[in-house]
Amino acid sequence: MVCVVLAETDRAALAAEVCLALGRCCPGSAAELRGSLASGTADAFSDIDIGWVVPDARFPDCLARVADVLGEVQPVESVRGDPDFHHSDRRRSLFVRFAGAPLFWRLDLDVRAASVADDPHYDVGNPAARAREGEWSRPASALANAIGAVKAVARQRDAEARGLLDRGFARIGEDDLATGDWAGDVARLARAAVLRDPSLSDLAARVTALASDGPARSRH
Repeated sequence: MVCVVLAETDRAALAAEVCLALGRCCPGSAAELRGSLASGTADAFSDIDIGWVVPDARFPDCLARVADVLGEVQPVESVRGDPDFHHSDRRRSLFVRFAGAPLFWRLDLDVRAASVADDPHYDVGNPAARAREGEWSRPASALANAIGAVKAVARQRDAEARGLLDRGFARIGEDDLATGDWAGDVARLARAAVLRDPSLSDLAARVTALASDGPARSRH
């Protein structure tokens, strides 16, 4: 599929296409928009939240096919899973980045089997569901925190930005903390992540540029 560079006005259309594609790929499933886009409270920095409820018997198959299905809508750059539900038999949280889409437009996809669709606590805190060390990328998670910090600064939520950056440094074992020079803080976290996983260098460069050129410039 040809990668189309999406304009800022395309987010709602992308979300709608994702819901349609997920519903088509699995008869009996239901995909619905959630979060700020669904409530009409989204701003320029809002991501895309979608819940996908699938028949229990189709849960493993849907997980295996989800990247290909989403790629038919827009080429997929990466898919990460929430480590808290990595081994859950009926619940997964996936973080999807589309090629050609702004970094703020991460798709947060909540996939559930129908039998636990209405149970917000299913597998929460279950150690058997959690990923083991090495089964998820700490550096990629740290970069996600860096993007979240840029978003928080843009929304004038400095305390939230500081917390995201501090947790990002801690996640990769980096002895560093946010200083309030947000662009510099993001750049340091991005460099530290790449030192631990060089495959993230392109994404890290984009995150650093986002902070330098946009709303995460130093604000004291």
